[in-house]
Amino acid sequence: MFQRLAFSDLATIRQPLSLALGVFDGVHLGHQAVMARAVERAREAGGLAGVLTFEPHPIQVLAPERAPRRLLASLEHKERLLEDLGLDLLVVVEFTREFASWSAGDFLAELRRAERLHSLAMGRDWCFGKNRGGNVELLEKFGQEHGVAIDAVSAVMVAGERISSTRIRQALRDGNLAAAEEMLGRLYSVMGTVSEGKKLGRELGFPTANLVPQSEQLPPDGVWAVEARWDGAWHPAVANLGRRPTVGGDEDRMLEVHLLSWQGDLYGKELEVRFRQFLRGEKKFDGLEALKEQIGRDVESARKLLVG
Repeated sequence: MFQRLAFSDLATIRQPLSLALGVFDGVHLGHQAVMARAVERAREAGGLAGVLTFEPHPIQVLAPERAPRRLLASLEHKERLLEDLGLDLLVVVEFTREFASWSAGDFLAELRRAERLHSLAMGRDWCFGKNRGGNVELLEKFGQEHGVAIDAVSAVMVAGERISSTRIRQALRDGNLAAAEEMLGRLYSVMGTVSEGKKLGRELGFPTANLVPQSEQLPPDGVWAVEARWDGAWHPAVANLGRRPTVGGDEDRMLEVHLLSWQGDLYGKELEVRFRQFLRGEKKFDGLEALKEQIGRDVESARKLLVG
């Protein structure tokens, strides 16, 4: 069973432990290469493969004025993605001003609390500790002293450029989901909690699960063919992303998901929604009847695409 642990819980692990170290926003192909090395080491040792990451994103604490407004994956979403990749656990370090003052040596001393630390994997240029005082060379020295394998993984390139979360966020803002998917190695998805809405969709004959994504980057507004997951299963759906101009508009962007082959109460549940194809832009209709007719067409378009 997948576990989420605090940094202080490392001392409780009694099996050989292989960790991937990093922030890993979005869990893109570059991140996955680091994680895959940790999984490989863990399987060789008959132990556990984990990711050690930081929450919140360090830049949000150290330089909030430069922090991205949106991330590619909340901590809860990241946890689900890691489980899909075969990881066994997620170690979360609370990133505070106090933690930011730790030296690289302080950080490594805390890592040593894992008595059966087997290996560490990271990006080749990964730095850590106060003033970025720790690097791969220091980790390799640490590994030699304590019998820990150190794997520095090279960056993964797409279209001649290094994959980065910044590139992926820009592709999403531009509506270039194909480019984002190429760098992610998967369909782009967001997660959020289903909240109770105005139930207008139900009145129109198309009940929706209303989602407020957890500070994650959203693609452009409009109607999308999507798939929604809860309890481990994906369900075909159609979604409207935007501010609902026909019914007066909303201040915040809302993701409304209509499931094509399932009915029931999802209030309070965590829903992951992955974007399959853009169908049309959001527009204001001349009344609810025109809106209802268009939603019917959208549903059929999504059904043909997703179900056949």
